[in-house]
Amino acid sequence: MINFWTQAIEILDKDGIVAIVSIVKADGSTPRDVGTRMAITKQSGVIGTIGGGALEFAVFNDAIRLMSEIGCDRRERDWPLGPQLGQCCGGRVRTLTEIFHNKDRPVLIQRSGHEIVADRTSVMLFGAGHVGRAIVLALAPLPFNVQWVDSRPDAFPPLIVQTARMIISESPAEEVRKAREGSFALIMTHSHAMDYEIVEAALKKSTLAYVGLIGSETKRKRFESRLRAAGLGDDNIARLHCPIGIAGISGKEPSIIAASVAAELLIRQEGLRKPCEQASFRQEVSEI
Repeated sequence: MINFWTQAIEILDKDGIVAIVSIVKADGSTPRDVGTRMAITKQSGVIGTIGGGALEFAVFNDAIRLMSEIGCDRRERDWPLGPQLGQCCGGRVRTLTEIFHNKDRPVLIQRSGHEIVADRTSVMLFGAGHVGRAIVLALAPLPFNVQWVDSRPDAFPPLIVQTARMIISESPAEEVRKAREGSFALIMTHSHAMDYEIVEAALKKSTLAYVGLIGSETKRKRFESRLRAAGLGDDNIARLHCPIGIAGISGKEPSIIAASVAAELLIRQEGLRKPCEQASFRQEVSEI
């Protein structure tokens, strides 16, 4: 995934001016959430989207007008998503429009270095094989940051997407201890023995929100037997998801498995957010 601020810098360098529009507050039914951004220039058009339709058209025109106003580089506006805009969402968003000139390039560079968003879920992905590579690519445009772990330095591709961080470790199971609270773990190494070590460590770490193991029902049963012998209780073992992905998708190609796993992680991420999403999404974005 290309960093949004990097793209904004590119069009600033090309056009000499760029407007960044951010949603800073969202109430009710809205097409996008707080923190969503788009970049606008007269020459290069638009990068990103804050929801499309009449809202985006109105915000685009407002940003173009603001770019023409001397000495006015920042404006907040409320947009009711009702009859006035010809939209039936019924909610309301507040946008912040900021105008950046060539002299402001250092600000965009600074923001580019802090692109990781607070509501991204950390995924510990163990295994850099074909399926692991496909999953990293599938998660790249989605709200996840991947800690990609493998014991083989030559297993990783020469180029890695910006949302993934490569970790070469002779003992991948030890990396589980470093996982952030609420992280997801996906286990798919080149070795069943290594898979088991990581699974056992992950199930013992209660702060992980999801533990997924690639494999069949047979593999799961074998692992369950070993986990019980190792002293893990049924409640802990029940946290293991194997096979991974959405039921009903039977394709074995890496890209199909990756799409299925990405969809499952989105569903589980949404479930974790439900109790507090309104409070977190509607607060002002402090980094803007």
